[in-house]
Amino acid sequence: MISKNIHTNSINLHYIDTETEGPVIILMHGLTANSHAFDGLLAEGLGKKWRVISVDLRGRGLSDKPTEGYTMKDHAEDILGLMDGLGIEKCIVGGHSFGALLTFYMAFHHAERLEKLLLLDAAARLHPQTKEMLGPALSRIGQTYPSFETYLEKVKAGAYMTYWEDTMLSYYQADVKLNNDGSVTQRSTPENMTEAILKGSFGEPWLDYIKAVEQPAILLNGTMNYALDAPLLPKEFALETVSLMKNCQYKEVWGNHQTMLYGQGAKDIVAGIESFLAN
Repeated sequence: MISKNIHTNSINLHYIDTETEGPVIILMHGLTANSHAFDGLLAEGLGKKWRVISVDLRGRGLSDKPTEGYTMKDHAEDILGLMDGLGIEKCIVGGHSFGALLTFYMAFHHAERLEKLLLLDAAARLHPQTKEMLGPALSRIGQTYPSFETYLEKVKAGAYMTYWEDTMLSYYQADVKLNNDGSVTQRSTPENMTEAILKGSFGEPWLDYIKAVEQPAILLNGTMNYALDAPLLPKEFALETVSLMKNCQYKEVWGNHQTMLYGQGAKDIVAGIESFLAN
């Protein structure tokens, strides 16, 4: 993976690029995540057939972090600027969680730029206690820890971390910045993520977007327990969204909302994507 930056929509956007010869896939991570969220999929071979470009959305990772501008429109224009800058007229676009919602938004508002959709664990409805379920992960935002090891211990103590493999390490290393005293601080700030939630996730007519999507799509659903003895996206809610779309496949994969991106879940996701894109 090659680390790169591009100026788009008045900000510097960081992304990583396999630079593989082949069709382009642009992937967009979850709410507080970063471009290394898909390293597990790359480890299972996703980047061998496709040129995978994984983006640090604004306010996350190594991308600029303006104080405002976190609507879905802002995020979408960042990605369109990236595509324009790289000379990509149309490609496969997908994302995990918040990134999948952004994919829905772009499929509706910029249909001519998206060829096919890869939707990882996002739907019109999530578990009714999603806010409580995400609490422990969101509590890390903007926090400083004495060392990276201390930070990693907190991560591993999360109820959703039912599985660990070293492929995850690059994601959590990219999640924090190292301070001069050896401490680490989470790169995303509470203020920016609140903007992304209130002005990005909330208020959009998601059902209208989902029902109008024309592009072929696949929804990959991690159905194991995430928190509160339940998955973040229950299978029945995922299937409900699939039924609303004109041309969407469904695939259940190993793992929960987070662990599905690694190990057997990553194998399942890559196999699902390969089968879907082969048709």
